[in-house]
Amino acid sequence: MSDLAMYDVVEKEKKQYIVVKIGGEHYGIDISYIDNIVRLSKITRVPKAPLYYRGVINLRGEVVPVMSLRRRMDLDDDEFTDSSRIIILKLDGGGLMGVIVDEVKEVLSLSEDDIEAPSSTLKSKNSFINGVGKNGDELISIFEISSIIGDNEAS
Repeated sequence: MSDLAMYDVVEKEKKQYIVVKIGGEHYGIDISYIDNIVRLSKITRVPKAPLYYRGVINLRGEVVPVMSLRRRMDLDDDEFTDSSRIIILKLDGGGLMGVIVDEVKEVLSLSEDDIEAPSSTLKSKNSFINGVGKNGDELISIFEISSIIGDNEAS
């Protein structure tokens, strides 16, 4: 039985995250939320929408709302480059939501041991962060997608 217990310790479940760059920081998005990653396309503005909504795009015939993560997190406004992407997220209700990122870096596998929960002071200031992942010397803030999206749907 001790051999089985040792096996459980070695085989920690790893989750995959898409690492994106926003400003000078790296953020991780749980890959299970991601439907698609598309190049920046024409975004049609929607009158009287909250400032962090950039508008909507046509994705394979479906109208998808697009949000600026920079605006949502009260950072500098978006700087669109050839590396800018829209990450299409799957919502719990079956709909889609696009979020703009400066760049998609890589897919990374992290175990629970690689991720630390944010301190209570960080958590209260920025509920968009679920934890901080360690990848060598690099720190990656893990997005709490339901917080980012959930507040939007109520607005």
